[in-house]
Amino acid sequence: MIPRYQRVLFWCLSGAILVMALVLLRGCEQTREKLTRHRDETPLAAPVATPSETVHLALANDATGSITLVKRDVALPVETTARARALLTRLIAEYSYKGSAHPLESGPAVDDVFLLDLPLHTPVAPGGKPAEAEKPAVGKNAAARKDRSVVPGWSAPDGPPSNADQNPGPRIPGGKLAVVNLHGSFADHHPSGIEAETLTIDSILGTLYANFPSIEQVRFLVDGQPRETLNGHADLMRTYDVVDTATGSAQPATEEGR
Repeated sequence: MIPRYQRVLFWCLSGAILVMALVLLRGCEQTREKLTRHRDETPLAAPVATPSETVHLALANDATGSITLVKRDVALPVETTARARALLTRLIAEYSYKGSAHPLESGPAVDDVFLLDLPLHTPVAPGGKPAEAEKPAVGKNAAARKDRSVVPGWSAPDGPPSNADQNPGPRIPGGKLAVVNLHGSFADHHPSGIEAETLTIDSILGTLYANFPSIEQVRFLVDGQPRETLNGHADLMRTYDVVDTATGSAQPATEEGR
């Protein structure tokens, strides 16, 4: 017959083993969650002393390769450039949320947004002569060259026509060129691939189109300097016309958790 103290010791050891197993399982689950979850490094937006308003975000979906307009209630600054920057920051932040259809690493993405009146003109140094006027383009060259606006300090190479020819949209006459200055860390850590990069660009264009009727064109900088591509594919040296890139209708306003 087994002594009583041995039975007590057996059940105590069995209970301890069970507790240790549960603790190990819980620890493994937490570790796996940390490894699979994007670290949220998106800067917190400063409080804005304005009421929330409904805005439209053009969200990308990697699975379908589509852009869908969704509604969000967001408090935005009144000043236009600060408003555009805050809206694009919110757009990129949505892609760092858990379960995002277009997952991007969290962190600072949009450093600033500048607005310039259109049409742009080549700056002339004091006492200098203006650059030689570009000869009028004819035939096929006219369509290929009509979108090459000149940004001060920017020398864009020859390239294909902007997307205005494929997706024309009514805009406010006498509009503006938005220069979106991206953080280098955002560009360097963006998923590389023509589809992923194009969806991000189209998402930005669609969001600006839906919320800023005066913005007609967009150009991109990275850390204040021209950059050939976003991360190896999407061309950042061209002028993008702000058009409706959405392929889906707007959805009700909701707040998604991180």
